[in-house]
Amino acid sequence: MTPLASPMKKAITSMQGYLEELGHLTKLDPQEAWLPITESRNGNAYYAAFHTLSSGIGVQALVLPLAFTSLGWIWGVACLTLVFVWQLYTLWLLTQLHESVPGTRYSRYLWLSMAAFGDKLGKIMALIPTMYLSGGTCVTLIIIGGGTLNLFFQTIWESTSDVTPLTTTEWYLVFTCSAIVLSQLPNLNSIAGVSLIGAITAVTYCTMIWILSLTKGKITDVSYHQLEAKSNIARLCDILNALGIIAFAFRGHNLMLEIQGTMPSSPKHPSHLPMWRGVTLSYLIIALCLFPLAIAGYRAYGNLIPANGGLLSAFYKYHSEDTSKVILGMTSLFVVINCLTSFQIYAMPVFDNLEFRYTSNMNKPCPWWLRIGFRAFFGCLAFFIAFALPFLPSLAGLIGGIALPITLAYPCFMWIVLKKPKKLSAMWLLNWALGFMGMILSVLLVFGAIWNIVTKGIEVHFFKPQ
Repeated sequence: MTPLASPMKKAITSMQGYLEELGHLTKLDPQEAWLPITESRNGNAYYAAFHTLSSGIGVQALVLPLAFTSLGWIWGVACLTLVFVWQLYTLWLLTQLHESVPGTRYSRYLWLSMAAFGDKLGKIMALIPTMYLSGGTCVTLIIIGGGTLNLFFQTIWESTSDVTPLTTTEWYLVFTCSAIVLSQLPNLNSIAGVSLIGAITAVTYCTMIWILSLTKGKITDVSYHQLEAKSNIARLCDILNALGIIAFAFRGHNLMLEIQGTMPSSPKHPSHLPMWRGVTLSYLIIALCLFPLAIAGYRAYGNLIPANGGLLSAFYKYHSEDTSKVILGMTSLFVVINCLTSFQIYAMPVFDNLEFRYTSNMNKPCPWWLRIGFRAFFGCLAFFIAFALPFLPSLAGLIGGIALPITLAYPCFMWIVLKKPKKLSAMWLLNWALGFMGMILSVLLVFGAIWNIVTKGIEVHFFKPQ
């Protein structure tokens, strides 16, 4: 309304454009710089690959051959390939949606869900599953990491009579204390080196296990016939449980936006470009690990693969006598190291959420002593749950079914809401179809897993780690 209005408007617009080019518009909220996920934004494609590999390959891959016992060779490979391509597509959707609104970066899965579905519905759909995935995965890592530490000790020092072995609970505690100490690294970018170590150890032990299983040959009385079910419903539920195991093997979608949030971004150099390069590189390596692991593991052990522990348990059960202790010990040690490193990246959203509550209420950064307290508290809570529910890894099919919408369904619906593709276009039809298929499949997987638990049962032992 004044003669100065037009020049001032041009100056402000010019300054906004300059700041946007520097990638500063998304950093104007000081709270972003106080939280561990977005505290540092100097990530790159290599960091993204390290984090994705460390979180994407893990002990959940060792149970993949169990899915083949219900699906068989052809359907097992087909379903594994289908789910791999499907989740890779939804990963691409998430990297594109990270900056779907100009000037806004959705650096948490929860924030993207709230932007797409509204505050209330977005929280209901994403908060519990993402926190459950992060916290539940950390608990599972304590159980597997502590149990494998016990296995490592027995393998290396079983002939030493003067060494008193620790109980399984004490190994859980050793693992948890190590994880808490390692979790004191301040932010997501600072654990890039830790993730690199985790990625190397994961690729190494997966490769060692499938190569050794292949070279040792088939075990005696191995069978590839699909196990007969008592009824058609039981057969269907076995198949659904197998699909849940496959879905559980592809975890980590709840971390993709957080990883991308650690990267600098500007209109000329958007963050989705280095992020996608890191994702494609890491998932190429993941495919080279998971497919041979599933195929070679099923070929070596068939239907005799143990339900608890998967390939690692099978290798110890059938080849502990004809394999060097050094090889067995190295395999166990690499599994433990990978569990420790995976714990850090899966716990980071929980740490971020705890500090977000504090900074929102106090309007200041979280002091160092409180940050240590938050992380120690979460580690102790995860240890208690692991001690109370040591049978949690046996629920892989159920966990896979519950977490499946986060991986395969929600990103498709988010794309439709935020990108608004033309009605009846190819992207519109594809994402509606995949989204509904993902939700229906999730319900069926949960039903199948519960049916198997009820009819076949699992070994439940509260407060008695074994």
